[in-house]
Amino acid sequence: MLKILDHLEEWLIAFLIGAATLIIFVAVVHRYTLDMAADWGFDALYDALFTINLGWAQELTIIMFVWMAKFGAAYGVRTGIHVGVDVLINRLNEKNRGIFIVIGLLAGALFTGIVATLGVAFVWENGAHYWLFTALGQPLSGIPEGPTTPDLEMPTWIVYSAIPLGSSLMCFRFLQVTVAFIKTGELPHHDHGFVEGLEEGQPLKPGYDDLIYEMDDNLHPREVAQDTKPGDLPSKPEKGDRT
Repeated sequence: MLKILDHLEEWLIAFLIGAATLIIFVAVVHRYTLDMAADWGFDALYDALFTINLGWAQELTIIMFVWMAKFGAAYGVRTGIHVGVDVLINRLNEKNRGIFIVIGLLAGALFTGIVATLGVAFVWENGAHYWLFTALGQPLSGIPEGPTTPDLEMPTWIVYSAIPLGSSLMCFRFLQVTVAFIKTGELPHHDHGFVEGLEEGQPLKPGYDDLIYEMDDNLHPREVAQDTKPGDLPSKPEKGDRT
């Protein structure tokens, strides 16, 4: 089960990004093709395209991006890519630093847990209880059906479910990171220079060695061929010289 949870955010985010991109692409192509058919007098094509309603595409992609944001936040907790101010904490001794880090992680878990709890109550009152009682065949007297979205006419409680689900996953990730930190003393760290499938110390391309010339911003390494001699390397530009 934990193996599935370890990649849950990536799978959801990848699916939502891919689906949203495809939906927007189809909607844009449809709109421009419809306009061209009208301008060029292709009445048969215009009539065929006019029957296809894609007015819901924008609303759906907005909803998908909301879900991406909530699950992306949980992914950020797990991988350590959230921005944090730890200047003072890092100046403490090892024991006190660990105490403050655990307090901060537990505070994050508490906050996201509270948001998830309030989110469940909000979703329940926004129409989820109507759907559940209908599915179970229970009486619906006095229970409002809940609002729907303008274009898709989707129950809004489905959209708002991103709040309790995403916040619950964030709470779990905070607790997971806390337990791992107590056991190992290490926090998750995201390396922006990491390339999937490229092992550390592995040559970047066949015929190249590990000799790398780094630019002065330390962000854009260049590959250097094996037959390049150290004396052949261009010197680093002086600060202020960008020519």
